[in-house]
Amino acid sequence: MSKLTLSQLESHLWESANILRGSIDSADYKNYIFGLLFLKRLNDVFEESQVHIAPTTGEEARQAEHDTHQFVVPASSRWQRIQSVTEGIGEAINEALAALEQENATLSGVLATIDYNDSERLPDRLLQQLIKHFSAISLGNASLTEPDMLGRAYEYLIRQFADDAGKKGGEFYTPSKVVELIVKLIKPEEGMRVCDPTAGSGGMLIQTADYIRAKGGNPRRIALHGQERNLKTWAIGKMNLLLHGLCDHRIEKGDTIREPKLLADGELILYDRVIANPPFSLSNWGQEEAKADKLSRFRFGIPPKDKGDLAFVQHMVATLNPNGKAGVVVPNGVLFRSGAEAAIRKGLLAEDLVEAVIALPPNLFYGTGIPACILLLNKNKEAAKRQHVFFLNATGGYHEGKNQNFLRDSDVESIVSAYERGVDIEKYCRLVHDSEIQANDYNLNLARYIDSSEQEAQIDVGAALVKLRRLEEERSEIEGRMLGFLKELGYDA
Repeated sequence: MSKLTLSQLESHLWESANILRGSIDSADYKNYIFGLLFLKRLNDVFEESQVHIAPTTGEEARQAEHDTHQFVVPASSRWQRIQSVTEGIGEAINEALAALEQENATLSGVLATIDYNDSERLPDRLLQQLIKHFSAISLGNASLTEPDMLGRAYEYLIRQFADDAGKKGGEFYTPSKVVELIVKLIKPEEGMRVCDPTAGSGGMLIQTADYIRAKGGNPRRIALHGQERNLKTWAIGKMNLLLHGLCDHRIEKGDTIREPKLLADGELILYDRVIANPPFSLSNWGQEEAKADKLSRFRFGIPPKDKGDLAFVQHMVATLNPNGKAGVVVPNGVLFRSGAEAAIRKGLLAEDLVEAVIALPPNLFYGTGIPACILLLNKNKEAAKRQHVFFLNATGGYHEGKNQNFLRDSDVESIVSAYERGVDIEKYCRLVHDSEIQANDYNLNLARYIDSSEQEAQIDVGAALVKLRRLEEERSEIEGRMLGFLKELGYDA
């Protein structure tokens, strides 16, 4: 049997969505597909390597399985058993997932978020179609042309589901090129500890590992932490990291502002790099809890109760170690809104924490057209950048799509190159001293610092009149010729 290519695998997996489309809302069916995909993958890898274990029985056999496999698939969770069930299929899948969790501590809570035992939404007929579809391909390592193919295909599915879900897609997915840009700006390194406090489906942490691999480092020598409040999205993120082979991670469930869980001995864990795309201008983000915060996260001020952006920014600052850097996507309103937010900006600038403000092109994100930017925060700026903020206007560099715009490779590289050089480029970027920002009442709106207006072309009135007269003469000549043709044809104008 020939091995599966990435495009073949992606196509087959996406076809599973077509089986459910129409029966289940597009924002929901991803959970069912991810659950079955994960179960089939674990089953096929387990059976593939099981043949190399000498036959034993009882506790000895169980211990041999745990010593050999990353994940042990008990008999009740085997794919062959699920294939054999003809009635009550949803309940059988639930039991298989529960047994898989019970046998593998690292999967605790991950698969329990998915309930297949809903006969109205998932009748046996529909589940049989899905099982037959997944049974048509092997997801063992020997069947794949590339070692990380399952992880890449999983990322493809997440992107496709985000497209399908429209506005809701932004709740669990950040466009890949935006993530790539932030990762290249904060430059994580092997041996570092990295956190995404609004982890979503885990894409930012995975691209962090990919960046380290591309630089010749070992992506398994990096500690990946995160927190996600949506339980189903948390489960998708956990499966995503596991399918990418990133097993040394810690992704907590819960609300980062109200109940931060990335703690050690009751204190915030500190990170070398923090990366995030928090929900834009979140209402009811937890202002009352912030006022009573015992972790000193909001020392620059409490944001308005209907705009939580700077609550997430301050949380990120509080979790940076003395040499830490952070990259966060925020709506442009964060740069110039008055009141409590202005006071927070003043505090961040007073401690020289804001390294760069990068305005992004319009309409890059799912479900919102709100103008956005990247804030780069740095606890230890290099000498040339101290008491300065680097402003870059990247709003003009993008590919225009039908429903959404996209950053291109060239756009990403232009931004990263300009940031690294740190020099002024007319109408594009500029290094601004804090005194100028202070004179602008700590307003960080790029229009205050970079003139991106196009100069109007000077009109030569005399030349324009000469051209107009020439065009009028040409028109008169053409009209005369046309009238002559009409007379020849017997029409007397």
